[in-house]
Amino acid sequence: MPRSSRSPGNSCDPRRNVVHVPKEVRSRRVTQRGRNTRRMTEEDLSNTSDTFLLPIRINASGLTQCMLGCMSWISRLACFLRTQAHQVLFNTCRCNLSLCKLMGKTGVLILCAFGFWMFSMHLLSKMDVWQDESINGPLQRLRMYQEKVQHHAGEIQDLRGNLNQLIAKLQKMEAMSDEQKMAQKIMKMIQGDYTEKPDFALKSIGASIDYEQTSATYNHDKARSYWNWIRLWNYAQPPDVILEPNMTPGNCWAFSGDRGQVTIQLAQKVYLSNLTLQHIPKTISLSGSLDTAPKDFVIYGMEVSPKKEVFLGAFQFQPENIIQMFQLQNHPPRTFGAVKMKISSNWGNPRFTCLYRVRVHGSVTPPREQPN
Repeated sequence: MPRSSRSPGNSCDPRRNVVHVPKEVRSRRVTQRGRNTRRMTEEDLSNTSDTFLLPIRINASGLTQCMLGCMSWISRLACFLRTQAHQVLFNTCRCNLSLCKLMGKTGVLILCAFGFWMFSMHLLSKMDVWQDESINGPLQRLRMYQEKVQHHAGEIQDLRGNLNQLIAKLQKMEAMSDEQKMAQKIMKMIQGDYTEKPDFALKSIGASIDYEQTSATYNHDKARSYWNWIRLWNYAQPPDVILEPNMTPGNCWAFSGDRGQVTIQLAQKVYLSNLTLQHIPKTISLSGSLDTAPKDFVIYGMEVSPKKEVFLGAFQFQPENIIQMFQLQNHPPRTFGAVKMKISSNWGNPRFTCLYRVRVHGSVTPPREQPN
């Protein structure tokens, strides 16, 4: 059997058929291989010597080999320098990249620190506001309660003082007799002008007489003064005397007969409610009678625009009661700036009728509706 040769690189290959070569050819191949081996070793030695040593040895071949050696040395030097430059550039780029990364991380850290600082400041301000609100709110409520308590304490003290005054007055009233109580009541009525109501027909506060819508004044001989049959002055009182509180006998306005009228311009427009007539008592009358007192009369409210008379009621005066108040029929309540009084009869005197005082009551504000 012929021998099978295996490849030195792979020992696991299967056996292959090998062609037999003669011995002469084999010896030549071995010799050629030895020569090739020597030549390769010489070239390697020459290359290593050229890399690290100067080309000092120059063969007899001449200038060409010297130039080739210098060129190889220069090329290797250039390669070495290029390699070093690449390493320097690589290290520089690496440093730049590291520096950029470091700057980026530093910027992120700075931004995070700034954000944390802003958040902490905002949170602290919010906490301060919350603490202020949580503290100031109860403090304000406490102050309000304290002020209310002080206010109520002052009111309680005022009430105590008023209560003590009432108790003292009650004790005084219990100690007074019935006569003293009556006298005190009469004095109170006198001080309150007997009616204890505001009078809007007082001359002193601006009321006046509309003479165009008022009857003429009664003139008689006893009211005139003469000198040698020449009349000097007239003692008859004008109509505005009924707007004054003087109630002495003779201080009245007289008109002829038992029919007449008088129009009073009030101090201001009011919601009319009552009218009061006052006459002197029989005990102080010079004639000893009250036949000149008015008897039946009608009251009208005067509207300015348009001029209109509004009926407010028809009444009768009783002279035995020197002060009488009459309820006017002003429904619904309206304001009037003037009042007209028409007298249709008196108590028996055919010559004249006397009016002493006329009062008009009411209110500036609308009156409240009273239950039936």
